Amino acid sequence: MTSDRAHAYGRVVKALGELYLRDDEKATVREAADALLFTEDLDSDDEARASLARLRELADDLVDGDRVAPDAAGSLLADVEDCGPLAAPVASA
Repeated sequence: MTSDRAHAYGRVVKALGELYLRDDEKATVREAADALLFTEDLDSDDEARASLARLRELADDLVDGDRVAPDAAGSLLADVEDCGPLAAPVASA
């Protein structure tokens, strides 16, 4: 783990305190951030990729339901992705 990844995780935790998410939604964000933080190779980590896919789907649902602004969802996705070994491109939210 690098300090950049640790800082990204801190931003995710801060965002969780600022966004109005249900407990299950917060768990989805945490699971993705944890999975990316502790993986060394996203390409070979099926669980980390699946967690990230669930988060992207959640972000789309939150934006589509007008519960989270697109820029906030994009920032959250970027921060979670930055927890990983290589930043993956942010999916549009």
